[in-house]
Amino acid sequence: MKTRSKKTRRQLLIRIGIAAAIAMLLIVVVVFAGAFAPNDPYQTNAAFIRKPPCAEYPLGTDNLGRCVLSRVIYGGRTTIAATFFLVAVSFVIGTVIGILCGLFGGIVDRFLMRIADVTLAFPQMVIALAVAGILGGGLGGALIALGITMWVSFARLARSHTLSIKNEPYIQTALLAGKSTGYIVLRHILPNTMAPILTNALTQIGMTMIGISGLSFLGLGVVPPTAEWGSMINEARAYIQIAPWAVLAPAVATIITIIVFNYLGDAVMDYRDL
Repeated sequence: MKTRSKKTRRQLLIRIGIAAAIAMLLIVVVVFAGAFAPNDPYQTNAAFIRKPPCAEYPLGTDNLGRCVLSRVIYGGRTTIAATFFLVAVSFVIGTVIGILCGLFGGIVDRFLMRIADVTLAFPQMVIALAVAGILGGGLGGALIALGITMWVSFARLARSHTLSIKNEPYIQTALLAGKSTGYIVLRHILPNTMAPILTNALTQIGMTMIGISGLSFLGLGVVPPTAEWGSMINEARAYIQIAPWAVLAPAVATIITIIVFNYLGDAVMDYRDL
């Protein structure tokens, strides 16, 4: 059994390493988009409208003669950066709320958890569509619309782990020793809750990316001409039969990126559960 466990751990580490390497490669490409994009993603050219893939335009051009490959690379910067930002903010807000609710309880805990329960009663995209529609188009509105529900999973996870940790003997010993609440949170509770919460953050990346691209596709997220995968698909779908590459390129980029981050999150979760 021990040999099998070691073999399983080794296999999971290999999976994590491969997924992390691909994820880092994607991040490097979009961060240094200027070095990888063959053309200006916003330069239009009436002479090359809907041009098929060629040496100059490896993934062809769109309805305005813009390089699709360059727009996919720059669009990845927008999509991935917005996803990471939203997950990070939701992670911090949800973790702080969850730890405070689990540690102190009381009326604030009951109030915030009832809000969380009400939020979970509705599908995330339904709430996001309603909020984004009220706020109007724009990346900021899309992030707010998705962020309204994203913090809940982090808060509930942090709260449940805090409730199980705060009654441990070493916490009681720290209290008897006169340690402050801040010390206990930073020294004991936060380190012991980080692993599951970080794992949850990894699994949230793919879903958040789908949400941002979905809102942009519906015209409630990133506004053209800013390059973003969802808005690119929306712009190109009107002429999909004439220039399918303009739709397929951002769609495939979205699918691959989501699969990579979901696979990484699942592998990390499997490794943590061993």
